Amino acid sequence: MAGKTSGKIKLSFPDKSEAEFAMGVKAEEVVKQHFKKEQAAKALGARINSKVIDLSAPLDESGEFDILTFETDAGLDLFRHSSSHVMALAVKRLYKDVKVAIGPSIEDGFYYDFDNLKINDEDFPKIEDEIKKIVHEKLMFERKEVSKQEALKIFKDEPYKVDLINELPEGEKITTYKLGEFEDLCRGPHVPNSGVIGAIKLLKLAGAYWRGDCKNKMLTRIYAISFPDKKMLEDYLKMIEEAKKRDHRKLGQEMDLFSFHDEGRGFPFWHPKGMILLDEVVNYWKIVHKKYGYGEIKTPIILNKELWLRSGHWEHYKENMYFTQIDNSECAVKPMNCPGGILVYKDKLHSYKEFPLKIAELGLVHRHELSGVLHGLARVRSFTQDDAHVYCLPEQLEQEIINIIELVYELYGAFGLKDYHVELSTKPEHHIGTDDVWEKAEKALENALKNRKVEYELNPGEGAFYGPKIDFHIKDSLGRDWQCGTIQVDFSMPERFDMEYEGQDGRRHRPVMIHRAILGSLERFIAIILENYAGKLPLWINPGQVKILPIADRHMEYARKIADEMRKADLRVEIDTRSESTSKKVRDAQVEKVNYILVVGDREMANNSVNVRTRNNEVLGEKKVSELINELLVEIKEKTIK
Repeated sequence: MAGKTSGKIKLSFPDKSEAEFAMGVKAEEVVKQHFKKEQAAKALGARINSKVIDLSAPLDESGEFDILTFETDAGLDLFRHSSSHVMALAVKRLYKDVKVAIGPSIEDGFYYDFDNLKINDEDFPKIEDEIKKIVHEKLMFERKEVSKQEALKIFKDEPYKVDLINELPEGEKITTYKLGEFEDLCRGPHVPNSGVIGAIKLLKLAGAYWRGDCKNKMLTRIYAISFPDKKMLEDYLKMIEEAKKRDHRKLGQEMDLFSFHDEGRGFPFWHPKGMILLDEVVNYWKIVHKKYGYGEIKTPIILNKELWLRSGHWEHYKENMYFTQIDNSECAVKPMNCPGGILVYKDKLHSYKEFPLKIAELGLVHRHELSGVLHGLARVRSFTQDDAHVYCLPEQLEQEIINIIELVYELYGAFGLKDYHVELSTKPEHHIGTDDVWEKAEKALENALKNRKVEYELNPGEGAFYGPKIDFHIKDSLGRDWQCGTIQVDFSMPERFDMEYEGQDGRRHRPVMIHRAILGSLERFIAIILENYAGKLPLWINPGQVKILPIADRHMEYARKIADEMRKADLRVEIDTRSESTSKKVRDAQVEKVNYILVVGDREMANNSVNVRTRNNEVLGEKKVSELINELLVEIKEKTIK
C-alpha cells in the first residue's frame, strides 16, 4: 500500500493491523506505540516498503512497516556495520596517525581497513578495552546529509574517503554518520547508539590492497565479530573452537583420507581410505537413484567451444573455465555437466511414452577459483557433481518434483541429516520464457512443496534467469547452514539446444526439463558430513570400521585369524602391529575415529572372543567373534547413526 492524505500516513504491520500516524513521525515512535515492549526493546532499525532505515528517521510515506532485530538478516547486517564504526573509533583514539578506508559487514562478522597502522595480535586487548569504553559511553550515531564539496572538506585528511567521494556524480546526496569524534562517509543505517553493541571480539589481522588492486597500497585489515551481549559472544567463541576441532582439513589428515599439494593447488588428492568413504557415498547414491528409476550416463570432460557458446557458458562463465587446444580447435574443460547430458538426450528423437525420462551423471567438473577462497574440500577447483535431468510432460511436472523431494529426504536421512530448511525462489527481473510458463512452473514447485507438507521460505525474484527453483539448506550439528540440494525448472537449455520429443499428436514439442542436484559437490558433501560428525562417521561409511590391538606378539596370529573372518563378512578391519603399549594403541585408534577397537590377549584367545570398546571410550566388554560380526552387519544394514 502507498500514498498519503492530509498530513497523515497509514502503516500496515506484520500482524495484519493498520494504523494512521502524523506525517514525519519518527520510526522509533511508531515502534514504541505499536510493538510490544519486549519487541520494541530488540529493535535495531526499521523497514518501510522494503527500505531499511534508522529508528530516528522520519516517515513521509504510507506502506508496510516492520522492525529489524539481531535475528533478521537486515538487522544483523546493520548491527555488524555499526560495530565496524565502533571499532574504527577505538583504533582512531589509540593510533592518531591512522587513516580509514572501508568497514563493511560480512557473512562472519565485519572488518575495517586502515592505513598507517602497524599492530599485531598482542594489541587486540588494548583495542578491545577501548571498544568497551565506547560501548559504555552510549554514543549516538548521528546522520547528516552533505554536498559533494562539503564531504570533500570534511574528509580532506582521509585520502581513501576522498577517493570514494570523487567517484560520486555531482549533485548526488551524500550521507555521513558521526559517532563521538569519528565521522565516517556512510549510507547507513545504524543502530541508535554504541551501547546497543554489547560485545565485540577482534579475530584476526590480514593485509588487503585498496580496492582489491595489487597496484595499490597494502592496508591493514582487522576482522571482528559482535553480539548484543557477552553470553552470545561466549557461545559463539565456543562454537568456533568446536568448529576448529571439526575442521574437515584437520580430520582428513588425522584419518588419512585426502591431502592437498602445491603441485596441484585446489585439486584434492584422495588416499585409499578417502576413496573408501567416497565409494560408499557413491554406491549408496547409485542404489537410491536406481530405485527411483534413473539411468546413469558419463560424458567427456573436454568439449569444444561451439558447445559452450551454445549453452551460454562461454558468455556468462568464461572467467571460471579452463581451456585447451585439440587439433587446432579451441576446447574447454567442462565446468558443468548439463550440456554434455543434453547431447546424450539429442542423440535420438524421444517419444512422450518414454517420459518421465530420468538421466543422472556423477560428472567431474572443473571451475577456476581464486586461490584466496580455496578451502579444503569445501571449495576446490575440481569436484564431482551429482547432476540429473528429468525430462517430462507439463502435466507430469508437479509429481516429478514431489518424487525428487522424496529422493532428497531418503538420501539426506541415511547420512543423519534431518535438520534443513527449504527455499522457493521465483521469477527474477531479468529472465527468459513467458510469464505464463513461469507461473505454471512456480505453481508446480509450490504445489509439490505443499502436497509433501514441506515448510519453506519464499524468495520472490531470486530464481535463476532460466527458471524457478527449490533449494535445500542443511543445518549441521553446530547450527551452520550448507546449501546442497537444488531443484530447478530450466526453460533455457531446451530452447538453446532445440530439444524435442514426439507427442501423442505425432508432432514435435519442447520437453519440460528439471535440473537437480541432491548432494551437490561430493567433495563438499563429504566435508559437511566429516564436520557434522566430527569425524566419527557412522559404521556403514567409515573407512576405519574395526581395529584389532594384539597385546603381545604371541597374540598376533589370533588377531590375523579374526581379521580374516571379518574381511570375509565384508568388514573393513586393520591390525595394529606396532610394539606400543595397549593404552597408546587405543588412543591412536580413537584419534583415527575407528568405530570399534578390539583388544585381544590370552583370555580372548582361549575363549575365541574379543574385548570391545568404542572410539568414545565406551567399554562393551568381551564378545564372541561371531556375535560381534553379526551385530556390526546389522548396524551397517540399518545404517545406524551412533
